[in-house]
Amino acid sequence: MLNDLERVMFDEKTIAERIAELGQEITRDYAGKDIVVVGILKGSVVFFSDLIRQIKLPLNIDFIVASSYGDGAETSGRVNIKKDLEKDIAGRDVLLVEDIIDSGVTMNCLMDILNKRQPASVKLCALLTKEPRRQIPVKIDYCGFDVPDEFLVGYGLDYAEKYRNLPVIGVLKREIYS
Repeated sequence: MLNDLERVMFDEKTIAERIAELGQEITRDYAGKDIVVVGILKGSVVFFSDLIRQIKLPLNIDFIVASSYGDGAETSGRVNIKKDLEKDIAGRDVLLVEDIIDSGVTMNCLMDILNKRQPASVKLCALLTKEPRRQIPVKIDYCGFDVPDEFLVGYGLDYAEKYRNLPVIGVLKREIYS
């Protein structure tokens, strides 16, 4: 699978160091708060798991499944929510965790949905942001890395449900997805 990468953008050590830093920031900012950390499946699962272990506070977790990609490499522009939260977030501080913010379409929709449920706050933590592809502005409160407009896989990011288990984040060779 690594031979399907044009190049590695972030190795395991770099990813782990940045997640530890994010965990420290979140721990400081959420001290004394009733935090619910919400992972957006499936892409955030690896990042989410490593991140919550770096947050040194009591917390609850929940998950939502939403996508605007399907099996393609481009957003469809339509957000499909396949699984909603199981817990009520009214009055709670919510930290939404995503693998990558690309077009902003999915995240904008999710932030609207969650804010309508009257939480105390909703903040966003994303491992990656791909600003050059942004169609809708999105405020990212905690961000791992800014990345260029390339097709990335690994560490939870996929192409057609493959490559999520790579321990690195790399640029997928164009011939794989073209």
